[in-house]
Amino acid sequence: MTKVQIRFRLERPLDEPMMPHIAAAHSIYGIFRAQVVPSGQEIVVDYDASRLRTADVGSALKRAGVPVELEK
Repeated sequence: MTKVQIRFRLERPLDEPMMPHIAAAHSIYGIFRAQVVPSGQEIVVDYDASRLRTADVGSALKRAGVPVELEK
């Protein structure tokens, strides 16, 4: 297991309806923790790099309804 931490910018500021989506991110296989930074504009994710790539993490968050900005 290789634990890695990454930050994603949120496409919009944190609001109450987004909270269940962030909580759902904890159930994604290979993601250990997803936490919004105090500014509410970024999310920090700890994940297992032996199971997921950075792009996989971003895509999984998007599918879970977390509005992260993905690199192009």
